Amino acid sequence: MIRKVDHLGIAVRSIEEARGFWEALGLAIEGVEEVPQEKVRVAMLRCGETRLELLEPTAPDSPIAKFIEQRGPGIHHVCLASDDLAADDARLRGSGARLLRERPTPGAGGALVQFVHPKSAGGVLVELSQGGHGE
Repeated sequence: MIRKVDHLGIAVRSIEEARGFWEALGLAIEGVEEVPQEKVRVAMLRCGETRLELLEPTAPDSPIAKFIEQRGPGIHHVCLASDDLAADDARLRGSGARLLRERPTPGAGGALVQFVHPKSAGGVLVELSQGGHGE
């Protein structure tokens, strides 16, 4: 079941360049990690009960690099925290939603993640996440 908005993913060309704005607002980067299978570096900033996730591509063929090339930097996805990702995955499949992965996969911070195609979510890329640093 979905419990809350976990984070908003924001595509940036460079975490180092982007961080100044967020830090000027009083937000601090909690940590930066690389997610090699996604070809991305991730920086998390806590903002109340949710977080902002800065996504920097590490390769020209990464999904984030392609996103920035097509749309420019900006909001990439909304992540919802799940307490049972397997059940949410099955429920969405049963409803006919298009999921981007065959099954949930490891994501940043040790979480398991699944993505819902924007065509199934009103034009929004939705990430479902269970566990990891958001817990």
